Amino acid sequence: MARLVVVQQKQPSFSLLPSSLSDFNGVRLSNSSIQFSKRKEWQAKGAFQVKASSAKKILIMGGTRFIGVFLSRLLVKEGHQVTLFTRGKTPITQQLPGESDQDYADFSSKILHLKGDRKDFEFVKTSLAAEGFDVVYDINGREADEVEPILDGLPKLEQYIYCSSAGVYLKSDLLPHFETDAVDPKSRHKGKLETESLLDSRGVNWTSIRPVYIYGPLNYNPVEEWFFHRLKAGRPVPIPNSGVQITQLGHVKDLARAFVQVLGNAKASKQVYNISGEKYVTFDGLARACAKAAGFPEPEIVHYNPKEFDFGKKKAFPFRDQHFFASVEKAKTELGWKPEFDLIEGLADSYNLDFGRGTYRKAADFSTDDMILNKSLVLQS
Repeated sequence: MARLVVVQQKQPSFSLLPSSLSDFNGVRLSNSSIQFSKRKEWQAKGAFQVKASSAKKILIMGGTRFIGVFLSRLLVKEGHQVTLFTRGKTPITQQLPGESDQDYADFSSKILHLKGDRKDFEFVKTSLAAEGFDVVYDINGREADEVEPILDGLPKLEQYIYCSSAGVYLKSDLLPHFETDAVDPKSRHKGKLETESLLDSRGVNWTSIRPVYIYGPLNYNPVEEWFFHRLKAGRPVPIPNSGVQITQLGHVKDLARAFVQVLGNAKASKQVYNISGEKYVTFDGLARACAKAAGFPEPEIVHYNPKEFDFGKKKAFPFRDQHFFASVEKAKTELGWKPEFDLIEGLADSYNLDFGRGTYRKAADFSTDDMILNKSLVLQS
């Protein structure tokens, strides 16, 4: 088993290092000690494959936290040579719950690693030029200036596939958002908009994917985890305002499949695609869906007016307090992509393969809940 590791020095050096098993959030995930009834289902869902015309030398910017973990596995199974570009601060591979020892060993033996900081633009340019990749998947890019040295180092690049965000759309009363909708140049995702413009101006064969809210095992954004913490503790679920705000979630494995389906796809050239689940859900409905998926009783939901509270820098609720959802019809029509997970099934997959095993990204913090619930009790009395 080998990983190509580039250690950033005055003169970049390359060495092959043996791979090793890694820990996930301090818990060793050994398949030999894991028993899970939906084990085969994980393999079936994650094994969907879309064949590119030929094997490619692929670079993934990022790839060890969430989206890239599932994407890299699909690409390796397709027969591509996959290299992850990271700072090397987290393990390059980890065995996933439900993943067989053999599948993990096969993946670990084939994945490569290029170590460096993508903000060191000269190093990025020279190291990528030395490797000569065919395709780049940019999973963690946030600003356009981070992309320029990649393009400079790979002048013969065949395709640049970018992870953008549906958060770039201008807030509107007309929903769902379509790829042709107006965008917000002042949004917190404006760097992603500027990146899409840069790719287009450079004449690159690019494709941009705009997810809405992503969920699933390993999710570092506390989307479903926020609900699971409260459900497990048997606490009421505080939801802002009426709770009928409509939003949308897409499973990470469905997103990974979409990323694979644009690879080498002529229809995807210089195109943007929204990717998420097919159905929309209210905030209250999401709380009930999380409970149903994880096997908890239907939750007690408490509504509150967020304007009546000062939460400081703490975030009391993991979603933007508005209607926010996008159409995925373009991806379904042009790419032949279709999400495999419905919401309940996807939340169950996330819970059973992650939170339900005792692994999570952030410890429970109910301090804002207590502020809301204490005031609610005073008003009731």
